[in-house]
Formats: sequence, structure tokens, C-alpha cells
Amino acid sequence: MELIVKIIIVVFWFLVFTKIFLFWLWLWQLKNYHLGRFQAHFERQKIKKLLAVWYRFKLPLATKKTILIAGLWFLGQGIFFGLIYSQPDSLFRLLILLWLFFLPIIASVFILIFQIPAWLWQVYMMKKAQAKRASHKNLTVIAITGSYGKTTTKDFLLAMLSEKFSCLATEKNNNAEIGVAQTILNRLKDEHQILIAEVGAYQRGKIKQVCAMLKPQIGILTGINEQHLATFGSQENIIKAKFELIGALPEQGTAILNGDDEKLSIINYQLSNLQVKSKIFCSSETRADIWAEDIKIEKEKVSFTAFSQDGDKARFEINLIGRQNIINVLMAAAVAKTLGMTMAEIALACQKIRQHSLKQGINGLNLLDYTYSANSSSIIAHLDYLKTAWPQARKIMVMPCLIELGSASKAVHYKIGQAIGQVCDSAIITTPDRFRDLKQGALAGGLTTDKILLLAKPEQILEKIKTIAHPNDIILLESRVPSALLSLLNIV
Repeated sequence: MELIVKIIIVVFWFLVFTKIFLFWLWLWQLKNYHLGRFQAHFERQKIKKLLAVWYRFKLPLATKKTILIAGLWFLGQGIFFGLIYSQPDSLFRLLILLWLFFLPIIASVFILIFQIPAWLWQVYMMKKAQAKRASHKNLTVIAITGSYGKTTTKDFLLAMLSEKFSCLATEKNNNAEIGVAQTILNRLKDEHQILIAEVGAYQRGKIKQVCAMLKPQIGILTGINEQHLATFGSQENIIKAKFELIGALPEQGTAILNGDDEKLSIINYQLSNLQVKSKIFCSSETRADIWAEDIKIEKEKVSFTAFSQDGDKARFEINLIGRQNIINVLMAAAVAKTLGMTMAEIALACQKIRQHSLKQGINGLNLLDYTYSANSSSIIAHLDYLKTAWPQARKIMVMPCLIELGSASKAVHYKIGQAIGQVCDSAIITTPDRFRDLKQGALAGGLTTDKILLLAKPEQILEKIKTIAHPNDIILLESRVPSALLSLLNIV
């Protein structure tokens, strides 16, 4: 093989392998380097997703970790090519093909090796955070977990308690172990009286681990559904994982629970074995320890009267979108009452709450932006809001298929499809994984086959929206729709 030709081949394959490696690094980073989440990515469309490495160009988010991993990989890959460059042509080609064939495995093992020091660093940081939290002996810690509604409930609670206490809360939806630890280490100060921590997990044991660090006195369980079933393995494991928070509470602790949750009977069974001072059920549908009546849903406001078993009550008028927010307000209110606030004080604090999901886009379209959400219960609730608050408007859904639902995926997508068919005039699905199940559900719900489409490219989606939507129509954007679409829709 001529020297110049061999050099060209080496450069070509070096670039190819670099592209493939960066794709795998991007995917592992996207799945938080979690093996279960990575495997769940290939639940459907396995071949297509494996082939995507060839036609999709992806770069991982530049962090110290990814820069280190990529840098060492390029060094190792350079050494590999340096070693095989002088080999005979036949052996050279064979080694290239072997490297190519085993590259997904080699790259994944290489990436995961770096999880060992990352895990050790995480353990160290959590131990430091645990020691710092222990030094704040008068700190009240409230932990929030559940399959959905964690961030919303945390934000509502922060708004309420900040009227009376010095509060610190975890930021946005940053609910992993290291995120909670860093909140304590970097932001907890002596003047803080209350810490509100959102706690998430993809497997059993993680919530228990975080609670050992936090030592919460009050725990909120927002609800349970099939979210992350693929990584938990079973619904029973999800329930047990979420109840790790309630089980971690001290005997004098308080458990706040969603009485509207369809798995209430399971929750009651679990609670019978838990030794906590107070178990408070909240409901927007029936009488409970704290409940709501006289509910009114408007486009950008909800109003209701909240009652508690001690006779305290108040009228709430809050700038929130959708009935699903009421249960989150009630659970937050239960904590505020536990800490000494009256319903009247809580209702007054809630007047400062704002949600910014309803936005304006091109051509006067109303856009309901829930692109940060990816939860079946939330999607159903948002569709119910469209039906209730926008009865005369044409309604269009844009969403991808949901991920990590495991064995429940088909049934969940069919159920979502049914709700879409009953509420929406049109639907655009942006990923193919469970499109068939969504479409079958939508047809059963009353939508015609030409009204539910599979479109992946932002430009195609925009053009379709322009042809079917009119000013004052409303478009519901759910989960991770293409980011370029949000720019094209000119959301303000």
C-alpha cells in the first residue's frame, strides 16, 4: 500500500472512530451514565438506533468529565493507530475492522471505567454534605419525591414558606444525589431555617441513600405511576423506592401524601407499616385531611376553597394553569400548616405564584409549553386542561413518544393516544418508537387517521402547523420536542 494512500486511510478511519466515540459519549451522558437507562434507550427501534451512530452527529455537553474522557480516548486511539500503521496491509485492514466491530463495547467500557472515580467522588461529597447538614441542628428538612409533580410542589412550598421562614431549596429539577449534596455544601447557610429538597431516583436504594444524608423530618410523596419502569424493573419496585422517603422519617415526622393518586389503596397498605407521628392525605377530589371544594378552572387561573380537618379554611386564587396543580398546592399547604401557618396566610402567599407555561408564538398561536415534562400523568392532566379551559379553540398536540416505561409502554401510549383523540383536533408525534400505539389510541378516542402524523424534522412540523392552525388556536408542546422547533415557533 502506497504511503500516501495509507495515511489517507488512517486519517479517514481516525475521524470515523472519533465521530462514533463522541456519539456514544453523548448517549451515555444523556442517560446519566446509568446502565439501565442506556439499555432502555434500545427498547424499541433497536437496529435504527444502533445505525444512528453512522448518520447522526452528536457532541456531548462539554464538562470536565467529558473533556477528560474524550482527551484520553483520542490519546489511546492515536496510540492504537500508531501501533497498527506499520503492520502489513492485510493485518492493518483486519485490525481496523475488528476495532470498528467492537467499538461500541470498547467505548462503553472505557466511558464506564470513569464512573468508578466519579462514584468515589460522589460518596465523598455526600459524606461532607451529611456532616454539614448534621451541624445545622435546628434545620427543618422537607424532602419531596414521587413519579411526577416534584418540582412544581417544591416551588409552591418555597413560595409559601418564604413568607415566614428563611428557606433554601434545590434548584430547578436538580434532584440527583450529587445535586442535593452540592446544594447543602455550596448554598446552605447558618441563617437558613428550612431546606426543601427534591429527590429523584432510577433504582431502589437511592432515595434511602439521600435521606441518610438529609435526615428529613417531613416527607411529601406526590404520586406514583409507571415513570422509569424500565430502570426500576417493576411497579412494585417503584412503590418501594418512593416509600424509602416515608420510611426514612423519624417517629415524630410527618408524611404528606397525594390522596388523588390512583394507587391510594397500595399507599394505605404501605403506610400501615410505617411509624410516623402524622400521616396527612390531601385531595382535590374528595374529603381528606386537607381537601379542596368549589373548584374553578380558567385559562390562566385556578380558584378553590381549601379545608383542613381542624376547621381552618381559606379561598385560594392562584395564577396557575390546570386542575392538576391544585393537589400540589394542597400538599405544600399541608407542610406549611404543619409548620404553623394558617390557611389564610398560605392563600395570601400563593398570590405570588406564577407559571409561565402559556406563551405566544407565530401567527397569534397560543402555545402551552411543557417541553421540560415527560410524564404520562402530566400529559393527561394537560389535555384535561385544554378540554376544560379552551372548549372553543382548535387543539393541536406535539410530542415525542415517552421513554423508560418498560413493559407498561404500550398500554401507557395507548391511553395517552385515547386522551389525545378525545381532546385534540390534530396530533404530531416526533419519534417513531410507540407511534403505532399512540395512533391506535387516538383512533379509538375519535381522531381520524389523517389527523395524527409522524413528523421528525422541525421544518416539517412547522409547515404542518401553519396549514392546520389558525390564530387563537392552542398548541400543546410536551416533553423533548426538537429544540429547533421552539425557535421556529418564535415562543415569547
